[in-house]
Amino acid sequence: MGIRTVTSWVSVAAAVAALGGIAYAAQDRYTLQVPNGLAWSEFRGYEDWQDVAVSRTESSVKAILANPIMIKAFREGIPGNGKPFPEGSRIVKIEWIKKKNPVSPYDVEVPDYLKNVDLIVKDSKRFPETNGWAYAQFTYDKATDTFKPSALSATGHECGYACHTIRKANDFIFTEYTKR
Repeated sequence: MGIRTVTSWVSVAAAVAALGGIAYAAQDRYTLQVPNGLAWSEFRGYEDWQDVAVSRTESSVKAILANPIMIKAFREGIPGNGKPFPEGSRIVKIEWIKKKNPVSPYDVEVPDYLKNVDLIVKDSKRFPETNGWAYAQFTYDKATDTFKPSALSATGHECGYACHTIRKANDFIFTEYTKR
């Protein structure tokens, strides 16, 4: 083998390794979970769920989505009718840092970049100590295009429970499903 052949093979091997490294570096968010078991894989397909509501804070905007079980419960009047959400109810909150829309002729704020994705599930058998609800928050790192459990979720699935206890009368859910 001549030096050119060796150089060519080294170049091809380096290119394949680099491409493999890029593919390997891409994160599969469905492998992530918080301590005590709440996993992103339990929310597969959430991108196609129906919206419940939107909300905004001083610096961000959120889309709140629910799975078909929870949407059906909302439409039946839960929690306003005093009944609890059924087992398997799931909510995903997608939060973006907001910005003013630079092309809109009026004042409107839109998503700029992803901040975090929050997951909530009702599973009384797995999470009896939090009235059946489990919570997880995954922070997005724009620079690396990856997610990791937030500092709130570092201790496990109960991260959102303290805040949600003030909504006990609404089965621990803040978001309301309003008229369409």
